[in-house]
Amino acid sequence: MGGRAGVKLALAMGFAMGLAVVPAQAAELQAVNFPSLDGTLLNGWLVQPSMGPAKGTVIALHGCGGLYATSGARKGLLNARHHAAAEMLAGQGYAVLFPDSLSPRGERELCTQKTSQRKINQTQRRADALGALAWVAAQPWGDARHLALLGWSHGGSAVLSATDITRADVKASAVRPAVAVAFYPGCSAPLKSGYQPSTRLVLMLGEKDDWTPPEPCVALGKGIGAEVHLFPDSYHDFDNPSGSLRLRKDVPNGVNPGQGVHVGPNAAAREKAYSRLLQVLNESWRR
Repeated sequence: MGGRAGVKLALAMGFAMGLAVVPAQAAELQAVNFPSLDGTLLNGWLVQPSMGPAKGTVIALHGCGGLYATSGARKGLLNARHHAAAEMLAGQGYAVLFPDSLSPRGERELCTQKTSQRKINQTQRRADALGALAWVAAQPWGDARHLALLGWSHGGSAVLSATDITRADVKASAVRPAVAVAFYPGCSAPLKSGYQPSTRLVLMLGEKDDWTPPEPCVALGKGIGAEVHLFPDSYHDFDNPSGSLRLRKDVPNGVNPGQGVHVGPNAAAREKAYSRLLQVLNESWRR
């Protein structure tokens, strides 16, 4: 069903937050491939902690910009957010799988495409997430009881899609995550379609997000009893560990189509969100 390629890189594991300091340790970043439920052979990166077996595996779903940095010192490598998430999670003893939904389908990014014109939508993203869950569960190091879905933006929407029990492929899946965490997903469509979660759901939202506005997610969370965190003075991409607040005029979607969207970090919100993420993983896998 796919396997590990020979690419091995060393990550220096060290991540400090207000509530926790992760001791430095080594971890391996390995290229892997596995099938999506739609038959597409996906590429991805697997991070394994080196200090003993993993507590569980987090499947981390990228946003519309894909997995990789497109400029700067990290060009062609995992972007700053994905790299930081890998460090944090592996430093806490979790394996992390980053599927690439774009490159195998001939796309580099979706952000500058109108939503209605995208060739890759939530049908493909859901198939990829379900395929990743099945692949991890089938590995000798995998544990179907200790799986989590994590996603950002378009990947956050994929988290919702892949946990929507009203969908036939989700309902038929033999492997389900113990918890799903979505950062600033688009919630308008699932709110209208009658989304029902197959697992515990946590939503991390920016109060000032004008790309994927928080209001539909707040309403969705209230209706299904999800855990919702609305971070003040925070825009889309608030958990990015680098950069500054800026207006992306190249994005045609959002609250004000054609006028661009704001993206940028909020260090305080990021610290609180990631601290809660770690708590949620520990809580869910103790059940």
